[in-house]
Amino acid sequence: MRSSSLRLALYQPDIPQNAGTSIRLSACLGVGIDVIEPCGFVFSDANFRRAGMDYLLSADVTRHESWQSFLSQRRGRIVLLTTKATLPYTQFAFAPTDTLLLGRESAGVPDDVHAAADASIRIPMRPEMRSLNVAVAGAMVLGEALRQVAGFPA
Repeated sequence: MRSSSLRLALYQPDIPQNAGTSIRLSACLGVGIDVIEPCGFVFSDANFRRAGMDYLLSADVTRHESWQSFLSQRRGRIVLLTTKATLPYTQFAFAPTDTLLLGRESAGVPDDVHAAADASIRIPMRPEMRSLNVAVAGAMVLGEALRQVAGFPA
């Protein structure tokens, strides 16, 4: 059962454990999740199921066969989490209809996806560090977005 209209989106995820963890996160917090294919794994992979555990059945998952398919069904703004952004997520004003877009673990998102995003935000971290795990990054930013829009489940 969804309690928020915020969404999380995974762009061509590479690692089944991270995708499963993100789907579990969305199920627990009542947030819909979009999976933009192709994935770098079989969607029913054992590692994917193990990370998602029994939460996969409770999640509101929408699979899109391509980026274009996702764009044609978009609702609200696309907010891209990227190490290339300059705006910290803590200074961004989230809206209840935003979709938080996470890139591939191996390569982020291509330039055309960057260009299509309505906003790009980053997580501030030590300059000598490259990036956080994508599922961890998604959880941090989703938590702040839900706080701002009063979207946590009751």
